[in-house]
Amino acid sequence: MAIRGRPPLAAALAAALAVVSIVSAEVYFEERFGDGWEKRWVKSDWKKDENTAGDWNYTSGKWTGDPEDKGIQTAEDYRFYAISAEFPEFSNKDKTLVLQFSVKHEQKLDCGGGYIKLLSGEIDQKKFGGDTPYSIMFGPDICGYTTKKVHAILSRDGKNHLIKQEVPCETDQLTHVYTFIVHSDATYSILVDNNEKQTGSLYSDWDILPPKQIKDPDAKKPEDWDDKEYIPDPDDKKPEGYDDIPKEIPDLDAKKPEDWDEEEDGEWTAPTIPNPEYKGPWKQKKIKNPNYKGKWKAPMIDNPDFKDDPYIYAFSNLRYVGIELWQVKSGTLFDNILVCDDPEYAKKFAEETWGKNKDAEKAAFDEAEKSKQEEESKDEDSDLDGEDEEDAEDESDSKSDSDAEEEKETTHDEL
Repeated sequence: MAIRGRPPLAAALAAALAVVSIVSAEVYFEERFGDGWEKRWVKSDWKKDENTAGDWNYTSGKWTGDPEDKGIQTAEDYRFYAISAEFPEFSNKDKTLVLQFSVKHEQKLDCGGGYIKLLSGEIDQKKFGGDTPYSIMFGPDICGYTTKKVHAILSRDGKNHLIKQEVPCETDQLTHVYTFIVHSDATYSILVDNNEKQTGSLYSDWDILPPKQIKDPDAKKPEDWDDKEYIPDPDDKKPEGYDDIPKEIPDLDAKKPEDWDEEEDGEWTAPTIPNPEYKGPWKQKKIKNPNYKGKWKAPMIDNPDFKDDPYIYAFSNLRYVGIELWQVKSGTLFDNILVCDDPEYAKKFAEETWGKNKDAEKAAFDEAEKSKQEEESKDEDSDLDGEDEEDAEDESDSKSDSDAEEEKETTHDEL
């Protein structure tokens, strides 16, 4: 079938080029959590000696578009989680780097993370934990009403640099795909469900390097610089007698009470009321300053501490992907993790996994919610029925007591 709007030959050529692009993609790591996933992943012993290390469930979740499409899900509340997998070491120097995964918060996460990490060099996977250095940390973070964003943290020389842009994340209980693309020209993109949410430069959106320019520390504002935007109006004079206007005046409509006794109550004086003529302290009007030059700013100069790094985007010895997080409430499910060099391949991968199941998953979720509401409604009706039965028993007991009293009184009269 030809692509609409193109001649058949052009459409065929475009399709062929797309296939070549996808085929030529270099995939460093791809995990769909099929059979044998346990052999590829190492569960860390981090926090195990403190009895706070959480375990994972291998599951497709409570609602899913495909029961056979499984991932790993946090299984215990108030636990630390750490698990990692190794892949052939590589560097993204002169290449595009794509990190992508899907995550679902079935527990309706109110505070916690759903991010993953890329790590470089040699690590002990059995000791992988919160203090293990990483190269990239990426994914959603939710906590209360204030934090609902996508983390994108890049590490350089032992220091972690947070993205300065506020990128919103999804907060519902369905599966979503998060994609982080770092290009060799030091630009980046963040996608959620294959839709671009943020793009920019590593130079401007992270403080990895010192700024290229700084304010001249030796510059000083000229003495004749007038930065007052408004000045008092010299023609505006305070009216004569303005300060003599009292704030309050006697209430002329007030009358001395008839029972007022001056010997006992003292001399009667009328109460005061706000003076309608009083306008408050006089303020001189202001006018635009004809000599206003604007707010003075120090001129920018080249930063002597800046040293460009043409490989600011590159990470060497990338070797592991890891999930490390703390969860108060468990239920976060990770799946379909991808590390590659081709954004188009990542997009196609997302459509083949999340994309083909998302509608069926939404329908399954809606059905689960409907069943839950019906059960809650039944429980409420059951509670109300129980209360009615208790009221009926109380009323019956009350009538029995009343009948007994009447019988007792009748017997007493007969005696």
